[in-house]
Amino acid sequence: MLSTRTAWQRLYNQRVEGPKFRQPEDAVAWLGLVQGQEYELAKWAVGLRVEGATTDAIERALAEGRILRTHIARPTWHFVTPDDIGWILELTAPRVHQVNGTMYRKLELDEVVLLRADAIIARALEGGQFKTRLELGAILADAGIGAVKGQRLAYLVMHAELEGVVCSGPRRGKQQTYALLAERAPQTRRLARDEALAELTRRYFTSHGPATVKDFAWWSGLTVADVRAGLAMLDLCHAEIAGETFWFGADTPADPVPPTQGHLLPVYDEFTVSYKNHSSAYDPQYAALFNAGFFTSPFVMQGEIIGLWRRTFRRKSVIIESARFRPYSPAEQAAYVAAAQRFGDFLGIPVVLDGEEIGV
Repeated sequence: MLSTRTAWQRLYNQRVEGPKFRQPEDAVAWLGLVQGQEYELAKWAVGLRVEGATTDAIERALAEGRILRTHIARPTWHFVTPDDIGWILELTAPRVHQVNGTMYRKLELDEVVLLRADAIIARALEGGQFKTRLELGAILADAGIGAVKGQRLAYLVMHAELEGVVCSGPRRGKQQTYALLAERAPQTRRLARDEALAELTRRYFTSHGPATVKDFAWWSGLTVADVRAGLAMLDLCHAEIAGETFWFGADTPADPVPPTQGHLLPVYDEFTVSYKNHSSAYDPQYAALFNAGFFTSPFVMQGEIIGLWRRTFRRKSVIIESARFRPYSPAEQAAYVAAAQRFGDFLGIPVVLDGEEIGV
């Protein structure tokens, strides 16, 4: 497990603790990328870090293109800002293509097919035409790309994302649409590779540190050699912890006081998923429960995961259930209730917490 000090420093640098951001896009820019395939809970990951955030405010930022959602690292969905999407894609996409290579071959997607599909998708979206994935699939099929559904369609569209052809458009109901990246983010920055590597390295360790070289390599998909090269261009702080070198920004608090506030973090929150050792924030004896998948989102208290939670919706309320690693103390229970209330405030609906309604 992480020491309490290191865990709290991560929470502080990620802005779960400490000062919050004013706008959703500011939080995403600070973190660089925010994992976002579980869409509704990914909005909460951003909301946790923004003062007075609501799900509607995060949704507006996405609809207006102040935050974009695309495949850009590992590979999986991430939130990224329009300013950052161009240079981060150019840095990370080649590695994601390598990871996807086996699937490209399995799905009979050679370079000729992929580039042709990219061009067809681009024409379909020109002039602010937003299309869903299924609509793009029908267009590709009509153009003679062959069987275009399921994984084959997913990887065709992902290739267009990684090539900087498309990114997210505004949602249509509960469906995501795609837009031309050149139209959605016309002013996106471009950086030389060394400059981009240094910037992403700085961004990660200042917002996610203390963290190791292997942590950043996992998070970004870059090689360990790339990470070491990025660090060599910077003047970051570092410390030896349990025989490993951890890197972090100069503004990391040296002697934090462990907070009394608890946090209902979403599944795949940056606090857990951003590090090679995902289990570093909970006692190993609870690994089986953590990995079972029934309850997937962690409850964090003083930097330690002490339980899991899940939410389901009724028509006018959200139900939160918990799986506790051990009985909560009175202080932990009070923090748990307060954290659930903040989640309800974010959603704007009452919370039914372990069978008891706690209001809005």
